[in-house]
Amino acid sequence: MSNIPSELKYASSHEWVRVEGDGTVTVGITEHAQELLGDMVFVELPEVGDDVDAGDDVAVAESVKAASDIYAPVSGEIIEVNDDLEDSPELVNSDAFGDGWMFKIKLSDEGELDSLLDAEGYQNVVDEE
Repeated sequence: MSNIPSELKYASSHEWVRVEGDGTVTVGITEHAQELLGDMVFVELPEVGDDVDAGDDVAVAESVKAASDIYAPVSGEIIEVNDDLEDSPELVNSDAFGDGWMFKIKLSDEGELDSLLDAEGYQNVVDEE
């Protein structure tokens, strides 16, 4: 059973979102997603300064099993990416909700956060798979 922290929000496409309280969010993929993908070998991150819309594919996580698109769970501007993943993509496997974060977005519409799932809602998505 995967860990699903209750303080985070989730997209049904398996991204987690940590609301930072300053109009920005941090995004990564869930523990469940990284377990499905297996050992990460490469993570392609978006460019800082890119404007993204919710649902856009903005990054790629490549594992020994498959490559998977990572979607922007909310709209806004990419303000930071986790450069540590360039040399250590395995951080996604070892600490999906911490050091394995992928990118940060400055929100263009904070109302979009309301459309994301809470931990219970995300657990239901995982249970249905």
